[in-house]
Amino acid sequence: MILRVADAADVQYVDTLCQWYEESAKQRGVGIAKRDPNYLKKKMETGNSIIAFIGEQLAGFCYIETFEDNKFVVNSGLIVNTQLRKEGLGRAIKHEVFKLSRSKYPQAKLFGITTSAAVMKMNTELGYKPVTFPDLTHSDDFWKGCASCKYYPILQENERRMCLCTGMVYDNLNDEYGQAAKAQETIDFLDKPAETGAATPALAPNTDFTI
Repeated sequence: MILRVADAADVQYVDTLCQWYEESAKQRGVGIAKRDPNYLKKKMETGNSIIAFIGEQLAGFCYIETFEDNKFVVNSGLIVNTQLRKEGLGRAIKHEVFKLSRSKYPQAKLFGITTSAAVMKMNTELGYKPVTFPDLTHSDDFWKGCASCKYYPILQENERRMCLCTGMVYDNLNDEYGQAAKAQETIDFLDKPAETGAATPALAPNTDFTI
């Protein structure tokens, strides 16, 4: 099994992935049925997605979306080759895209909405907690993404406060990724050259910085 960040060379798989999304939505009878091929290409080109292979066979995919100036991040479009769904791929991809999200956006809350019990279980393993929809992003761009779901009218009728999906959030911003980001900020600050003419603050003897 190969799990890695997708790149521009992987755009050759976009049409296949779009077909998988549509077929999956039909089988489940709920969910977002279509993905814009150009949107998936952009996710690959910007390093905001995880792609999986078993041997040379395309096995799965998931991507990152950001909202409200990177305050909220969602892992979207988790899809696995139907012929390989018993290989633990979904969980492996979910864990990898989680790590990518926390590494790239350590100050962002991760969230998602789903009707899938399997996805809810994986989210719980990662530290997500169930929340009400008002605790999620208020970005119109996110909620417009639900428009192709057949239950979208329910969401609208409830003014985006509830639907058939369960909302979940990961908000431990002081985890290993958050701490690493803070440590890097400290290092960057200490390494930053002093401004011309500005006095360099003196450090007290035996000053200890924990990084």
